[in-house]
Amino acid sequence: MASSERSALLTYRLCGGSAEEERGRERGRAAAASSFSSSAAAAAAPRKLPTFLGVVVPTLLSMFSVVLFLRLGFVVGHAGLYQALAMFAVAYFIIGMTVLSVCAIATNGALDAGGAYYMISRALGPEFGGSIGIMFFLANVCGSALYVLGLVEAVVDSFGIPPGQKAGTGVHVLPQSYWYELLYGTILLALCLVVCLVGASIYAKATFLIFLIVAGVLGTILVSFFATRPLGVPIRMPHLNSSETENGNFTGFSLATLRENLGGGYGVDYTTGQMMSFSSVFAVMFNGCTGIMAGSNMSGDLKRPSYSIPRGTISAVLFTYLVYNLLAFLMCATCSRTLLQKDYGFLRDISIFPPLVTVGIYAATLSAAMSNLIGASRILYALARDDLFGRALALAKRTSASGNPIMAVILSWLVVQLVLFSGKLNTIAGVVTTFFLLVYATVNLACLALEWASAPNFRPTFRYFSWHTCLLGIAGCCVMMFLISPVSASASLGFLLLLLLALHYLSPSSTWGYISQALIFHQVRKYLLMLDVRKDHVKFWRPQMLLMVQNPRSSPRLIDFVNDLKKSGLYVLGHVELQDLDALPSDPLQPQQDSWLGLVDKLNVKAFVSLTLAPSVRHGVRQLLFTSGLGGMRPNTLVLGFYDDAAPRDGLAQHPAFTSAREELPLGFPPLRAPAAPKLLSPREYVGIVADALKMLRNVLLARQLESLDKAWELRRAASPPPTIHVWPVNLLRPDSARYADTCSLFLLQMACVLNMARAWRRARLRLFLCVEAGAMPGAQEDKLRQLLKDLRIQAQIQLVPWDSVVRLHWQAQRGTPGGPVPAEDEDEDEEGAAVNFPANATQVSDEYVCAANKMVLEQGPAPAVRFLYLPRPPADTSLYPLYLRQLELLTRGLGPTVLVHGVSAVTSTQL
Repeated sequence: MASSERSALLTYRLCGGSAEEERGRERGRAAAASSFSSSAAAAAAPRKLPTFLGVVVPTLLSMFSVVLFLRLGFVVGHAGLYQALAMFAVAYFIIGMTVLSVCAIATNGALDAGGAYYMISRALGPEFGGSIGIMFFLANVCGSALYVLGLVEAVVDSFGIPPGQKAGTGVHVLPQSYWYELLYGTILLALCLVVCLVGASIYAKATFLIFLIVAGVLGTILVSFFATRPLGVPIRMPHLNSSETENGNFTGFSLATLRENLGGGYGVDYTTGQMMSFSSVFAVMFNGCTGIMAGSNMSGDLKRPSYSIPRGTISAVLFTYLVYNLLAFLMCATCSRTLLQKDYGFLRDISIFPPLVTVGIYAATLSAAMSNLIGASRILYALARDDLFGRALALAKRTSASGNPIMAVILSWLVVQLVLFSGKLNTIAGVVTTFFLLVYATVNLACLALEWASAPNFRPTFRYFSWHTCLLGIAGCCVMMFLISPVSASASLGFLLLLLLALHYLSPSSTWGYISQALIFHQVRKYLLMLDVRKDHVKFWRPQMLLMVQNPRSSPRLIDFVNDLKKSGLYVLGHVELQDLDALPSDPLQPQQDSWLGLVDKLNVKAFVSLTLAPSVRHGVRQLLFTSGLGGMRPNTLVLGFYDDAAPRDGLAQHPAFTSAREELPLGFPPLRAPAAPKLLSPREYVGIVADALKMLRNVLLARQLESLDKAWELRRAASPPPTIHVWPVNLLRPDSARYADTCSLFLLQMACVLNMARAWRRARLRLFLCVEAGAMPGAQEDKLRQLLKDLRIQAQIQLVPWDSVVRLHWQAQRGTPGGPVPAEDEDEDEEGAAVNFPANATQVSDEYVCAANKMVLEQGPAPAVRFLYLPRPPADTSLYPLYLRQLELLTRGLGPTVLVHGVSAVTSTQL
């Protein structure tokens, strides 16, 4: 009996590739590719395969291959009829769930060439598509090698010199050894290469003939169970001498034989010496069920893919299921267990025409090898055409004049040739099955994600599926992966994860759409509805920033600084365009959106972008404060750059994100305002924006000279001591009401602490300055402040600053001012922090006093990385807005990076 027929062959049927060469030339990936371009490209390539030839025949050939002829008896002999039928039910349940997912995706839109890769990549996005495409390519490559090795064993069994003999007789003339079998495999693979190089059309023309041969062999086998008389079949075992044999029996239809084969009878595999079990036999059997994607792989050549794939695939799967169950029953009723377990090629021995069975084995195996090689080349070509791997697959894009991807074929052939060096089918069989189960699981995942995303455009015409079937398919594939080969399953998942990460960070953006975005939207909407603002608590307060940016070219460091301040809160970049939509033909903000989003990506800040049109900046900021955010995620803090006469500088040109030689500055931003050009904003309007924000109960931050903050140098310098953050929680423009425990002061402390908690600022140290007068018991004030910091869990160094000389200037100025000194009860905030209108004469501090206060702050060295100062509330009298702004400018002149802070909401808590 044939030695190769008794080898421990796990014949894994793989999904074949296209059955007809792709027509048309390479279609480049245009940046503005759309469904229209896909349709036009598809129209350029003629599709002419009907459902039967394009889907049913390839799927049947994929599932009726070597397993049908050489391993079905092995499965029934070890498992018995009952367990064999259970195995078929489990296996077809798994692939049935996958078929439903394939049909759903295939009927949801136009399909192009690429089969499973095309469906997964267009459904899940480039990361999943590219990684699964590589796995699918490797599975086809290994499958082609596996079938070539199977064909070599079949040929050697028929024409090889028997073991132990130096010379053969008759037709047995082929030597047997590892290198000879590698030579035979190389020759057969070269034949497959020639067919694929000439074009898949040759294989397509032969497909129907091969199908007729396989169908004829199957018909002969069915007739043989009824026509062949009972006989004994001599079995030559490898461990016995050549003259010693063991007999198996073909009894014809016998009730006794059927009863003997009903239950399981697991024994030792006579070729490997390993004890068989349910899982090991199931692993062999399952390989005859893994050809369900063959029809989908023909999507580029079908007349109507969305019509043919569901009908053809389901028809082929149901037919194979019936045939497998029928053959299992016939074998159990007619063949002894010894014959089934110890003669893998018994179908040829009991056939009424044995040579036809041999021809069927050769035809099915060669067809499988070519189908997998063609499929691998088409997948590689599709991957290269999509540019997911850049230059690594650039060579695979080249095609012949007729559109045949010859370089992809050659590259696939080289990889198959390398796999042939393994020489052992068992070495690659488990990996092949794992790869395909992984592909099937991902197809189910793609359908599940589309269903869960609830996208309106997911409207497949095939409706016999649900998220339950998808989930069952995923679970079944994952269980079978680890049941068949835990090592291969773990390694495949690890490799898939590496590919996912590499493509996520390295692949270019695509226009296919990302299912992750649809799922994120679905989940975010659900959780935003659950985020109830009525349940807000100060313990869980976090800053949610709205930073107004006039031109990003002048404020990249400010954008980065506020990103550190947000503490995992909402961060919105706002911009006001001074135009009237009534006078414009279209919205001018839409073309700018991509530039702003590109800026966010380049600066690596976690921010949203909100643009608006308004007749004035003040109206625009009001709009953004009212409308930015959604639900419980709305800005509670407005950040503005400081209003001064400093000439704007293009900080974007010097930013590290744009200094690389290969990077270009974003083109969507206008040039900076010339120093002599008028500003878009008046001082009165600027202070009005601050007043508006406070009326709307928004905290306000004014950032001055933040563009001079070199965070990288400040925080990474090796000098000791580490950089510091200076905090002045006292209203320096109101020396008569200087306190550090009101709402605004506590908010200022909170913001400084939040900055210190940011990863980039953890080396910095907080230094808190307490202004004291001679007769005010500074020790008691320091103790109270230290206790407050302890209660708030803020680590800061307290430094006492005598400011008698500074305060004296204020009182001297007040004595010369009509109305006298401002009473303490007219403070801008009460004890609980509620806003109170600032009296008109509250800003009547002299320039001399403000300059002295500025000098006092400046003298507290060494120079910090950034200063936080108390921002007083704007006066109620709008005529004093310019004076208010001038005093802020004097107070912060020459201080370097400074943030003026005014808080209106309680943000600190001493509770658990």
